[in-house]
Amino acid sequence: MRITLGVTGGVAAYKSAELVRRLQQGGHSVQVVMTHAAREFITPLTFAALSGQKVISDLFAGSAGGDSNLESAIEHIAVAQRTDLLLVAPATADMLAKFARGIADDFLSTLYLASTAPVIVAPAMNVNMWQHAATQENLARLRTRGVHIVEPGEGYLACGTTGPGRLAGQEEILKTVQEVLQAKQDLAGDTLLVTAGPTCEDIDPVRFLTNRSSGKMGYAIAEAAVRRGAKVVLVSGPTALECPESVERVGVRSTEEMRHAVQEHFSASTVAIFAAAVADYRVADPSPSKIKRGKEALTIRLEPNPDILATMAREKGDRLVIGFAAETENVAENARRKLASKNADVIVVNDVTAEGAGFDVDTNIVTLFSRDGRDLPLPRMSKAEVAQRVLDEALRLRGVLRSKPASHRAGD
Repeated sequence: MRITLGVTGGVAAYKSAELVRRLQQGGHSVQVVMTHAAREFITPLTFAALSGQKVISDLFAGSAGGDSNLESAIEHIAVAQRTDLLLVAPATADMLAKFARGIADDFLSTLYLASTAPVIVAPAMNVNMWQHAATQENLARLRTRGVHIVEPGEGYLACGTTGPGRLAGQEEILKTVQEVLQAKQDLAGDTLLVTAGPTCEDIDPVRFLTNRSSGKMGYAIAEAAVRRGAKVVLVSGPTALECPESVERVGVRSTEEMRHAVQEHFSASTVAIFAAAVADYRVADPSPSKIKRGKEALTIRLEPNPDILATMAREKGDRLVIGFAAETENVAENARRKLASKNADVIVVNDVTAEGAGFDVDTNIVTLFSRDGRDLPLPRMSKAEVAQRVLDEALRLRGVLRSKPASHRAGD
């Protein structure tokens, strides 16, 4: 596995050198990212010699003291895309606050926001800083977002005080790394079919009907699933997004094209997640030539498109089917009705009028309504984090359904 080790400015930074060696002994490739403060305690050269890889500590330079260029300016994105785990040890109170509040003013904090990989932080600081309400609030926020916290140990601290705040032992950190990396392969053996983006319905050769979907939610699910070991087929409408690595992308344009692509790949899937914003209507009689501007009102007759989610859910068998619903009113009521009428296992619903939950933004505020009666409201979080929660719910629900007798499952 490719692990990015973040080292922040504290006395415990020297312990991270041994951590690099232990991670490598476990078969992992390690790249170190240091804050400027960390370089006051240990040199980048030490980590470069141990890891055999470039050590990054500047946001706009390829390495310490390097010249800024286009490659280094987007390096945090490249590192974020290729890492399987972000481990920060030691993590100072300052870095925890940056992570919790979304502040990105150096390479490590920017990398955290750009990455969809699991995150582990091992805090180390003065006992009073650790116990301060602000630090505890930041930790609580990070836990809500799925960040794994390796609690500090108790003992004599460098500042001369005694209490919690010492960097956790290496065995404890390594155990957490192993558990997180194993957990993220919990979809190994599964094939996920994911739809994403908008569909377009032609009016004439130059005009079409569509919606504001960017495809970010569906692409986040596809990336999260492949990172967790699944084979993923992504049926995508037109978007400007890059296909996640190792994901099979099937490009479509219209709702009818999406329906055909879904039908082709549905039988091979174990989980189908319909995150695309499919056009509900299409033009009944598209003009073969461009419609000329006139002085009279123009009437375009629309006819309903097939309901892909409902159609496929009728044939789902033992596979899980998850749908997304964008609502503007009566959100919970509409979601529960769709859950039943479409024969879905989970409906993920959001109020697109809420700030931070609409189209073409990087965050979402959703509630998951599951067929076993569980309603799971989530706070505003990144779409990458929502993707992980959706996959978690799919696995939870599958476990619940498998524990039921077949006769009961059939009647659900």
